[in-house]
Amino acid sequence: MSLTLTLDFQYNTTLEKLWTALTDSGKLAKWTMENNFKPIVGYQFQFRAQPTEYWDGIVEGEVLIVDPPNRLSYTWGTGDEKHTVVWTLQDLGEGKVNLHLEQSGISNQQALGGAKYGWSNWCGELEKLLGA
Repeated sequence: MSLTLTLDFQYNTTLEKLWTALTDSGKLAKWTMENNFKPIVGYQFQFRAQPTEYWDGIVEGEVLIVDPPNRLSYTWGTGDEKHTVVWTLQDLGEGKVNLHLEQSGISNQQALGGAKYGWSNWCGELEKLLGA
C-alpha cells in the first residue's frame, strides 16, 4: 500500500521569494536541514540532520522536475522509504502565494504521520524565513 500526503500553506510573499527558499541550498538549510541541493534535473543531493538511534540523519534525493517558479519535484529517501516530493506554487494575488506539497510513495500510517508532522514544522520555519 502506498500513501500520499498533501498539504497546503499560504504565505505573504512573492512567487520568486518562495521559489528561492525552496531551491537555494543556503535558504533551504535555514528552514529544513543542511544540504547540498541544486535545482538541476538529475542532480543527486543529501539533506543531513543530527543522527538518532532510529535514523542515520541522511535523506538521499534526486531532482526530477525544475519548472521555475511554479513546480519542483525530487525523490526523498531514507532507510527503506523512498518517496516523491512535488511542490507547486500558485500566486493567489494581493501578495499571497499558495505552496502545495504532495509526497507520494509513503509505506504506512506511521511514516505518513511523521511526514505530516515534519513538513508542518518546517513550513512554519519557512514562514518565519519569508517574513524576515
